[in-house]
Amino acid sequence: MLFIRSLLLNITCYGIITIGCITNSVVGLFSRPATIKFWNHFFIPGIVLSLRYIGGIKIEIRGSEYIKQDCGIYAGKHESAVETYVLSNYLKRATFVMKKELTYIPIFGWAQALYGMIPINRSAGSAAMKDMLRHAQEMNNNHRPIIIFPEGTRRRPGQEPVYKPGVALLYQHLKLPVTPIASNTGFFWAKNSFLRYPGKIIFEFLPPIAPGLSKQEFMEKLQNSIEQKCHELNMETIKEHPELKKMLYTKQG
Repeated sequence: MLFIRSLLLNITCYGIITIGCITNSVVGLFSRPATIKFWNHFFIPGIVLSLRYIGGIKIEIRGSEYIKQDCGIYAGKHESAVETYVLSNYLKRATFVMKKELTYIPIFGWAQALYGMIPINRSAGSAAMKDMLRHAQEMNNNHRPIIIFPEGTRRRPGQEPVYKPGVALLYQHLKLPVTPIASNTGFFWAKNSFLRYPGKIIFEFLPPIAPGLSKQEFMEKLQNSIEQKCHELNMETIKEHPELKKMLYTKQG
């Protein structure tokens, strides 16, 4: 049953993403703002409904009082593909910091570029940081919230964190508050796994970190805030779904 459900959910979600990317690759040639409306009003809600009614995966948002639709930086835990799509359902018009090489993928990459993502070439060193800041400033001028995953890649629940300095550069350059986001997505849509487990995905928005801290102070506060809350969400998830304890990272794998 789990295999069949996972198969149907994967086909549906990736089908929606494919149709959305094809549509926005065409629409974006005529109107880039229209790609945001198409994606956030049609395709993203379709993914959320598929998670709920096909995969048995509910989405719960906590700390919604910290969600602002105008400007701001949101730094979240990255455990699966879910957050890269579902967060747009709650942060309308948000843009993501993403690996530049993803924009080279036919159709998918074109759609991301036309939507207005912030590409970063991680192999380009300081030049990449300057390019990221330039794009981020442009998005901020257009009143679009910015979402970044500070670790830069997906991590398993409970895996030792590795936060990178890009988020601190955005924080200090844009002088905007950074709202941490904790989540438990890795239990239900695990990295490099075909299976999708039913349950409750939680996104918890935490109190924003105001501008003005030093780089070290900011990074420590951000990491402590996200990791402590993620640990709490992990324990809550295991308590409600003991069968998913196997998804928690251990040094043995």
